[in-house]
Amino acid sequence: MSRWRPPGEKSTALITREGHDRLKAELDDLWRVRRPEVVKALAAAAAEGDRSENAEYTYRKKQLGEIDRRVRYLSKRLEALRVVETAPSDPQAVFFGATVELENLASGETSRYRIVGPDETDAARGWISIDSPLARALLKKRIDDEFEVMLPGGMTGFVILDVEYPGV
Repeated sequence: MSRWRPPGEKSTALITREGHDRLKAELDDLWRVRRPEVVKALAAAAAEGDRSENAEYTYRKKQLGEIDRRVRYLSKRLEALRVVETAPSDPQAVFFGATVELENLASGETSRYRIVGPDETDAARGWISIDSPLARALLKKRIDDEFEVMLPGGMTGFVILDVEYPGV
């Protein structure tokens, strides 16, 4: 079995200021706090002797690899990201950073979503990636526009009730 993995799908390199700050804080925590702790524990486990039967050494080695992998990813990703901090010239249209209120045409249920970068999605908060099918269908639509999108449950129709931008 080889270690090669196919490259992941390209994702949009946009992020909000809050998302960028969160990723930088995660990178800083990994590099300055967690990694030194793991290195210290790894050195202590290595000093115990036979590494082939030392579960603590094996665990810490794996943990260090995971931290280093995440640090490498975050370092490269933060360089490539473009922070979007301004509202668009047309605040009635849906663009990156918008919070959109939708009504499902079939059920009449309303829901709110915020369109954010792929690195900051949070389903519990209603934050969806700009690369998601729903966000792609929403882009450049305006209040009262109706549209259909293919979701995992099938083709679904929506109408846009409201569009808001933070700080506007």
